[in-house]
Amino acid sequence: MRLYGREFASRLLLGTALYPSPDILAACVRAASPALVTVSLRREGAGLRAGEGFWSLVRDLGVPVLPNTAGCHTAREAVTTAQMAREVFDTDWIKLEVIGESDTLQPDVFGLVEAARILSGEGFKVLPYTTEDLVVAERLLEAGCEVLMPWGAPIGSGRGLNNLFGLRALRAHFPEVPLVVDAGIGLPSHAAAAMELGYDAILLNTAVAKAGDPAAMARAFAQAIEAGRTAFLSDPMEGRDMASPSTPVFGRAVLA
Repeated sequence: MRLYGREFASRLLLGTALYPSPDILAACVRAASPALVTVSLRREGAGLRAGEGFWSLVRDLGVPVLPNTAGCHTAREAVTTAQMAREVFDTDWIKLEVIGESDTLQPDVFGLVEAARILSGEGFKVLPYTTEDLVVAERLLEAGCEVLMPWGAPIGSGRGLNNLFGLRALRAHFPEVPLVVDAGIGLPSHAAAAMELGYDAILLNTAVAKAGDPAAMARAFAQAIEAGRTAFLSDPMEGRDMASPSTPVFGRAVLA
């Protein structure tokens, strides 16, 4: 997988929130071998050194960090958070979130495009959390984004791929743009289905963190993503309405 000119061996991006313990988080990262781990910046008092142990753990995992602007509701707030994250994590990569609706956590696409344009102009490598809307996608690309991250379903819902038509259309309209399904993935089968559509990667968090055995689930997702990608590349058969016998009847013996 190639994002912003950088190659990654894995097509799984893993969030670092909600895990029962730091040890379980570390076990999940080892089991999944993700390309990137996402972390959110929280504004803490500098004198308290809050969160230092967590950041130390993330650094020790040896996986590239993708800061995100989780919880931001305006373009201005997201831009400020991204600028702070660049200083804290020493990276110009950012997962851009601008939330517009509290119940569904649907992106505010207007603020998203505005923030993407500002951050791209400042040299950030922006990975925007967006919807599957084709017009919004075009605006984000015009704003400087080289990767798009459409949602599968609302964050943390585990509903899978709510709009297959929209996701297929997005893939068809932008065949050369890296597309990452972000949010709503609940099962490895959801991830495999997205990869079979031709998507380039999956970003997930809750489905692993809230599993009964998070490390086993992380491994299952990694395997499903690899299987889905392999299936897509193998040019799978198209579905049909009528049966087609796998054993030909031509040449079959006829008993009188």
